[in-house]
Amino acid sequence: MSLITALIEALPAGTVVTDPDALAPYRWDRANDPDAGVPAAVVRATSTEDVQAVVRLAASTGTPVIPRGAGSGLSGGSTAVDGAIVISMERMREIHVNPATRMATVQPGAFNAEVKAAAAAHGLWYPPDPSSFEFCSIGGNVATNAGGLCCVKYGVTTDYVLGMTVVLADGRAVRLGGERIKDVAGLSLTKLFVGSEGALGVITEIVLRLVPAQRPPTTLVAIFPTLSGATGAVQAITRVTRPSMLEFMDRPTIAAVEATTRMGLDVTAAAMLVIQSDEHADAAAAEISAIEAICAEHGASECYATNDPDEGEAFVHARRIAIPAVERTGALLLEDVGVPIPRLGDLVLGIHAISASRDVPIAVIAHAGDGNTHPLIVHDPADTAQTARAHLAYGEVMDLAISLGGTITGEHGVGRLKRPWLADYLGPDVLELNERIKRALDPQGILNPGAVFARTDQDRPREA
Repeated sequence: MSLITALIEALPAGTVVTDPDALAPYRWDRANDPDAGVPAAVVRATSTEDVQAVVRLAASTGTPVIPRGAGSGLSGGSTAVDGAIVISMERMREIHVNPATRMATVQPGAFNAEVKAAAAAHGLWYPPDPSSFEFCSIGGNVATNAGGLCCVKYGVTTDYVLGMTVVLADGRAVRLGGERIKDVAGLSLTKLFVGSEGALGVITEIVLRLVPAQRPPTTLVAIFPTLSGATGAVQAITRVTRPSMLEFMDRPTIAAVEATTRMGLDVTAAAMLVIQSDEHADAAAAEISAIEAICAEHGASECYATNDPDEGEAFVHARRIAIPAVERTGALLLEDVGVPIPRLGDLVLGIHAISASRDVPIAVIAHAGDGNTHPLIVHDPADTAQTARAHLAYGEVMDLAISLGGTITGEHGVGRLKRPWLADYLGPDVLELNERIKRALDPQGILNPGAVFARTDQDRPREA
């Protein structure tokens, strides 16, 4: 019996997809990895039991398994490989909120926005908020430890994951953690799977911590004539206070967003900060006033503060749509390197220097309050010389981040696109420890092969 026949017999009707046209959308995530393979089938799972059946059959034949959420990833983490079984979580969307414990039990296919809405119905809030929150899945957020615009104050996905159900590489399902605030019995295996990018197991259920609803924020927009002024203001702000949002956009980003929104942004500015405080009204006013003074000390040419929710949300929206706005100007190679906040200025200025030396546009947006930047390298795929320079710039940005004591990924994951730089970032001993854990949990190497592990710097772009 073939694997596909066995899958069809073992799973509910309509679960297994093999039509070539229907398979095509499952080959890529938003990274558009050109090396994407063609899967043998897609299984649109509806339960943990479905996933177990797939993994058991895959293990018996040594077939690769690619877990997939909404396909919104930006590092090739769910890129298909030839002959693999893609397990799509798109039908696993259940959300159960327990107001008594302030927790939600969520299937991995539920969108971040759906979890927020379910929490809000009980006067609660799920803080992690990637810019793609309206269409990214919770399973994908957990797989990459996603952050977002509020993480400067409220933390990232791992800070809200209290438990999960994981299907291991042999098909066993294990429950880790649960609806408990404190739990130190045994090793912290729940945290091991957060950020593991589907390489250690397939997550089929997550227990999330919720918090009381966020207060309406007060917003400050600060315009700077220099990059160093803006990054210096970020450092000064984070030394003395912790706003609920501290976002950065450089001139190319501002221009792209303005071309999309026509909201009157200053396209001559070198940088713009979008800052929010969600403290109580008087405290928020004081915090924003103090931050405005810091911005002025660092050369801000204009500051605008508002406590009007709609006005504030308009500026937040401008930041959220930055990636698609820049993408309208050309194909993108997306980064998400991060550095210690004192090195943020060195990173941003260094990226602009790389842009000039390689003669490729690079727009920079950042969750500036925690040092996580998103350089967007723009190129024309039809221009092979420019595309080659763009790939060289991509590697140089990661090398720069490592040299500044930073990381090659803050929240998008290593996936397949950043795999060649993992060894330089981790070092040989830590890389070997990672690989030892991978081998222990997935001895056949069937879980998301090629993501995170298994390649060296031979994949790096080189000078011609």
